[in-house]
Amino acid sequence: MARKLMLQGTMSNVGKTLLTAGLCRILRQDGYVVMPFKAQNMSLNSCITADGSEISRAQVLQAEAAGAEPTADMNPLLLKPTGLTGSQVILQGHVLENMTAADFYRRKAEFLPSILESFRRLEKQADILLIEGAGSPVELNLRKDDLVNMGFAEQVDAPVLLIGDIDPGGVFAQLLGTLELLAEEERARVKGLIVNKFRGDRALFEDGVRILEERSGLPVVGVVPYMDLALSDEDSMSERLRGRSRLSGSNAKEQETYGFETQSEGSAVFDIAVIRYPRISNFTDFDVFDAWPDMSIRYVTHPAELGNPDLLILPGSKNTMADLTWMRETGMDRAVLAYAKHGPVFGICGGYQMLGETIDDPWNVEQGGIIEGLRLLETDTVLETDKTQGRREGVIDDSLYGALRCLRGCRVSGYEIHMGRTVLVISSDVAKSLQGTVLYEEHSIYGTYLHGFFDAPEVIPALRRSLAIGRGITLPEPEAVDFAAFKEREYDRLAEVLRSSLDMKKIYEILDV
Repeated sequence: MARKLMLQGTMSNVGKTLLTAGLCRILRQDGYVVMPFKAQNMSLNSCITADGSEISRAQVLQAEAAGAEPTADMNPLLLKPTGLTGSQVILQGHVLENMTAADFYRRKAEFLPSILESFRRLEKQADILLIEGAGSPVELNLRKDDLVNMGFAEQVDAPVLLIGDIDPGGVFAQLLGTLELLAEEERARVKGLIVNKFRGDRALFEDGVRILEERSGLPVVGVVPYMDLALSDEDSMSERLRGRSRLSGSNAKEQETYGFETQSEGSAVFDIAVIRYPRISNFTDFDVFDAWPDMSIRYVTHPAELGNPDLLILPGSKNTMADLTWMRETGMDRAVLAYAKHGPVFGICGGYQMLGETIDDPWNVEQGGIIEGLRLLETDTVLETDKTQGRREGVIDDSLYGALRCLRGCRVSGYEIHMGRTVLVISSDVAKSLQGTVLYEEHSIYGTYLHGFFDAPEVIPALRRSLAIGRGITLPEPEAVDFAAFKEREYDRLAEVLRSSLDMKKIYEILDV
């Protein structure tokens, strides 16, 4: 039977996902078969597993760090918000139904058998299971039928490490206040505290460690430094969405201490702008650009921020019609149309749908009715109740002729997750299906349903050549970049920092291995 350890946080965005991934890598390096698990995740960043199941990107990241094949059992319950009060509920990798928040909380006890079924299957395959909690374990109004924090820890009898985020301040209130609000039996499960995202001289926090240990009666098993890592973030709180994703080179202390090879702000040649609408999904599609020093990704929310990038991307959206309405309300639609007169525009999934003439929602998948698109592509999309999800691969058509024509013949692979069917409008009564088309183009306007499009080894070198031609510059051919190997180095970097800042001896004692 697998040993278990659960990582809970004092609130969202304290770093549970990356700490779990880092411990997965350390345990793997130490010779253990380790697997991640998160009973319930709420995220718009999802991925398709080898068997066609949909799970959160966070658990894919952790599985990669553990050297394990991602499966739906690692994230048996995924909630994908469709608005302010509802979510699409995905159970063991497949859509169950859309639910309001009230319906979900009324019915959530129904999901526990499936969650435990998934957990028990993983228990038989691993030496150690690392379990990630969600949000805070002391949302007192949500404690009943808890599926993902202390309620689940009790179900599987898991010890807990509690993580606080010192970066915004208030870490003492976070950690000690959380412990104070736990029931006595819940508090007994907590075996240690972690202070995460510490900036500066660790020696200056010795008094902080002493105070936490004296007041809690628990060991502080680590003070983890703030880290810049080119690894997938989980949700809309991601710091990537607040500006550049480029490792800036500003963290000189980390570079000096840990030997990190950071990238200079001035090294970027190509500027790629991504529209950040309120319901942006799968922005992990752009993680691969972190491996290319001359490619810069930035996220824009207002027309004044757009400027004149080399490429404009409309990413995925969990509610395409609502985000298209947001674009019209903010003036982003006009900014896109103005840019499209001289620059290439690339739409992925929901962004692809927005570029067409109309989006029709006859079954109320999103909000019902018909909405006019940006009319940059002669396509129509009908939203359907059946979800398309699966892995795909293909070759980009040799007839590509626009600004990104160097992509011709590139082999691509990735996954599709969408509710719509897009067709090419031939005439008022004739349409041509674009099913199976890897990349569709009209006059330097591009659309694809393929998430992970840019990850394929041939794509970014070809994109780089295309953008250089558009700029009228000549650049030397870059060294080949293996994105999978790049991520492996990032996981090893993460593990290196955690080994130096966590008391691994104590953590192994808690694991009882």
